[in-house]
Amino acid sequence: MFRAIALAATVLALGGVTAIPASADAPAPDVYRQAVQDAYDQVKVPAPTDAARRQAITALETGTGASQPEILKDLRRQPPDYVDARARMVALLAFLDGPANTSDPQLAQQRLHDVLAMPRYDALRAPPSLLDRFGLWARDLIRRLLRLLFGGGGGGPQIANWFLYGIGAAVLAAIAVVVFRSARGRFREDVMANQPAGPRAPADYFAEADRLAADGDRVGAIRALCAGVAATLAGEHTWVGSPLTVREIFQRAPDPTRLRALLVPFEAAVYGGREVDAATYERAALVAAPYRQPVTVAA
Repeated sequence: MFRAIALAATVLALGGVTAIPASADAPAPDVYRQAVQDAYDQVKVPAPTDAARRQAITALETGTGASQPEILKDLRRQPPDYVDARARMVALLAFLDGPANTSDPQLAQQRLHDVLAMPRYDALRAPPSLLDRFGLWARDLIRRLLRLLFGGGGGGPQIANWFLYGIGAAVLAAIAVVVFRSARGRFREDVMANQPAGPRAPADYFAEADRLAADGDRVGAIRALCAGVAATLAGEHTWVGSPLTVREIFQRAPDPTRLRALLVPFEAAVYGGREVDAATYERAALVAAPYRQPVTVAA
């Protein structure tokens, strides 16, 4: 695997090797190869001397110029990386002895077309998505608008695109914040319209649970039961101001396992969107019943 990667990297680095004879200043292919071979011969032994290392560097610089910086870098390291340098030179010699070319360019082009036609490359041929198109349209619109407002046409000073995009992004962010805050405010008003403000006594939550259960809203009733138990265990401010989860609050109970009949259907209903049947609610109300008493009695 390493040799394949090294060979591929060498091929890319030597992309212009086949065109060397066309350049008046570039060394001929045989001179190029001989320089690589001479450098390899100097360092192919297990422990090359420093003089051999310098001769290899000189041979490479004279015969290949600056086209092999990776090999030269390996040889100039302290200590030199002979293992990597040898592997690169072996791959380079193999490439020079058998350059990657084809006798049938049309067949090679057809095979390349067949590969690119595979489903895995569909994204390369797909047109821009709707999101990409919207982004391009928005950037173009912002650029035009800001150039109209701040100038930039004719002979006046030109404004950098990044500056225009920055202003446009700030404007869009400000609009998004205003819209979000407005929508959030209306949402909170809708949610809290029927809820009393501030903390409530546990007895209020239990009374609300009885009322909602009688109306058939067992999800709301089991939520109110949890609120009543939580308020009994940790105080009236718990349900509206505590950072703890219901599960964490219930851990304060003398026997938290008994509250599972209330906690599990509450989590399934509130977080999982499931309904609460009559039998489940009755069991939840039964385990919550002791907490309808004052805290000192319930504990």
